[in-house]
Amino acid sequence: MTAHKKNVPEATPDFYSVQVRSAQRFLLDLRPQSEADLTVISGGWERCAPDYRIRRANFPWSCLEFVAGGAGELVLAGRRYHLAPGVVFAYGPNVPHDIRSDRAAPLLKYFLDFTGARAAPLLRAAGLPPGRVSRVPEPVRVRTLLDDLIHAALQQRRHTPSICANLAENLLLTLADRAVPYDAARSPAYAAYVRCRGFLDERGADVPTVAEAAAQCHVSAEYLCRLFRRFEGRSPYQLLLRARLQRGATLLQDTDLLVKEVAAQCGFADAFHFSHAFKKAFGVNPAAIRHLRGE
Repeated sequence: MTAHKKNVPEATPDFYSVQVRSAQRFLLDLRPQSEADLTVISGGWERCAPDYRIRRANFPWSCLEFVAGGAGELVLAGRRYHLAPGVVFAYGPNVPHDIRSDRAAPLLKYFLDFTGARAAPLLRAAGLPPGRVSRVPEPVRVRTLLDDLIHAALQQRRHTPSICANLAENLLLTLADRAVPYDAARSPAYAAYVRCRGFLDERGADVPTVAEAAAQCHVSAEYLCRLFRRFEGRSPYQLLLRARLQRGATLLQDTDLLVKEVAAQCGFADAFHFSHAFKKAFGVNPAAIRHLRGE
């Protein structure tokens, strides 16, 4: 299916805006089966014109919209929001929405329309029931997932609907892991969390304790734990432990070090503690990794 440009063909569904400079959109199924678990209806991206505006009182399916660039204003379920890169929101039946682009910085946004028995539970898990707005700290990752979904949809092959449904579920589960409420994302606490999370992503395997991680991030250990409980629902210790165990798995696969030597390099006091944590995390003991590589 080809991309739709500003002069949209007459066959284009009436829910597609013509107030766009360019767009790439796809249609998969405008008459989905009611018993399906998850069906992707339509989606794509739109580079909005300065006068872009969509105002609707209703929409037949669940819709997820993601702002990748530019700025704008959203009125969703009666509440006003500023649109900026990383903002994601959802609407659906009986959820009024008014989306307007900033004339000086027109929106670049993605949309995904879907339905099915799993649509509502997945949106709730992502913290995005219709009428809710969130932000994601890594908008590039979400944009990549949406680009992959669009690419798959445009192939129009035999398994395209199933592939797109799986990619849509992957997207929603990723948002469940990474999106935070709109108001929380504007707080100083969220900025501190993003900074600390970035440090742990980069250096987590090198930091043996939460106290040391907190010191490296210039916050107290108590505050670091509060940040992670608030924005991730888990402790920073779990992230540090997983990073150290992942390093251990790599060493077991790529070196001939003894298990006790791997444990020491990963900051564990003894091989028993390392092996117990390793099996709990990965479901197998360290020796099984050596068997996987043929030893």
